[in-house]
Amino acid sequence: MKAVIFAGGAGTRMWPVSRKASPKQFEKLINDQSTLQLAVDRLRPEFLWEDIYISTGAEYAHIIREQVPLLPAENLIAEPEMRDVAAAVGYIAAIFSNRGRHEPFVILWSDHLMSKTVVFKQVISIGAKYIEDHQDKILFVGQKARFPNQNCGWIEMGKVIASTDNLNIHEFVSWHYRPSLQQARVFFHRPNFSWNPGYFIATPQFLLDRYQEFMPEMYKQLMILRGHPEKLTTLYSRLEKIHFDTAILERLKPEQAVVVSADMGWSDIGTWEALKEALQKEPQENITKGKVVTYHTKDSLVYNYTDKLVATLDLEGMLIVVTPDVIMVCPQESVPDIKKVIEELITTGNKQYT
Repeated sequence: MKAVIFAGGAGTRMWPVSRKASPKQFEKLINDQSTLQLAVDRLRPEFLWEDIYISTGAEYAHIIREQVPLLPAENLIAEPEMRDVAAAVGYIAAIFSNRGRHEPFVILWSDHLMSKTVVFKQVISIGAKYIEDHQDKILFVGQKARFPNQNCGWIEMGKVIASTDNLNIHEFVSWHYRPSLQQARVFFHRPNFSWNPGYFIATPQFLLDRYQEFMPEMYKQLMILRGHPEKLTTLYSRLEKIHFDTAILERLKPEQAVVVSADMGWSDIGTWEALKEALQKEPQENITKGKVVTYHTKDSLVYNYTDKLVATLDLEGMLIVVTPDVIMVCPQESVPDIKKVIEELITTGNKQYT
């Protein structure tokens, strides 16, 4: 089995640490490791280095070589430009097909946390074995819901069709993308619903067959790339820019997919608020990094990347991020508006801070 970690994307919601030149997945947000390094570490040693791949934009390839020096050079898949996830997944499937690697592979993401690594590995292993025996299907990995989350997609599961090591494999019913809070509360109380982390297991041929069926023009270009990798720079830019969910997943028949759901301790730390919630061990706990003193402060995140001391007094629910050139302070409910600050920086001639 192969594992592919996606490490592209700008991650602007975690500005000012995450920037276009160095997105959040490469920054040391957890102790002294990036989330990319954590994603690689949780695969080892069960996955050999030769079975781990990282997909990213060409502009970030040098960062990955620095952070994951043991990754084989041929396992770094560098896209010449970002063409969204459908192009990236299709290109990987074409590469595996060209290299004669027909076994199942799992798609993972570099900016997630996983507190229950043993369960995660068990889910991946069971999923791979199932797909080896059912290569006409794709397997989605679900995270057992911990609360009514309206910031992620949900997977609706059907009846149990197989059981292994206390884990059930379910029929797939449908997707539910970022529901309202009211609907998320309904899903949370139904055992046949789980969060969708965006992980899946399939064979290269299954995916290529779906591209041929649903995205015939992209499939033709992928087949050219499979036989002529030297044409990557010129051909990749012609691939339609469309998300994988829209291009492939939403067009699948329910009987073409199955689901394994478990509590892997998964968190998507796409925002500062999400990072705080993922790291909090107790309600109202402060999450800090660097030289920080908090007094009469609770439920706040204070990340200091400088040698200066940051002191807080009488604060609650605040986010404070200090870098050598930017200081950001906001209440946590304003996190969704960080992108507006970036837009303002660009329009006011301060693009160098983005």
